[in-house]
Amino acid sequence: MSFWLDVAKVFTAFFIITDSLGNLPFFIGLTEGTSSKERHQIALTSILTGLCMLAFFALAGNLVLDLFNLTIDDIKIAGGILLLVISIEILMRGKVLAEHPDEIGVVPLGSPLLVGPGAITTVLVMTRIYQLPAIIVGVSLCFFLIWAIFYFSDTIFKYLGRNGTLIITKISAIIISAIAVRFIRDGIQTILGI
Repeated sequence: MSFWLDVAKVFTAFFIITDSLGNLPFFIGLTEGTSSKERHQIALTSILTGLCMLAFFALAGNLVLDLFNLTIDDIKIAGGILLLVISIEILMRGKVLAEHPDEIGVVPLGSPLLVGPGAITTVLVMTRIYQLPAIIVGVSLCFFLIWAIFYFSDTIFKYLGRNGTLIITKISAIIISAIAVRFIRDGIQTILGI
């Protein structure tokens, strides 16, 4: 019973941190103009990217941080800057420019939107609290649900239309830029001891 309780805790934490419902407008906006098949491929790419990043940080994150003498605050600042650049690009151009649609699944959807500084920090902390199998099952269930939400975005897109999608994308970009500034601020404040 304790195992499934841990799985539920991991699932809940990552579902909140990855904010799949909050990222859905971004997914819809960034995949506008792509075919249904391409959207499904981008959804899968974003999920696989997120899972690979979490797996990497769960298994080797502390080693990498120690090896390069990095802290979680460094990741917050770097992730915040990356998010800020992406949000500015979305606000100015309406989308993130990519040569191939799958690139959108890697950056910005897979990382830093789904797996950013918050998710990386969470997985590093959870490896010290829960057993690895509970983390694997909880994260897998969470990302399966995220994939389902992205997969059925076509239905949501039909109701929103082009203008609705554009409005939601712009509002989301402003919110994401504010989150980016918060990540940068938190990282700097911790480093400076403010």
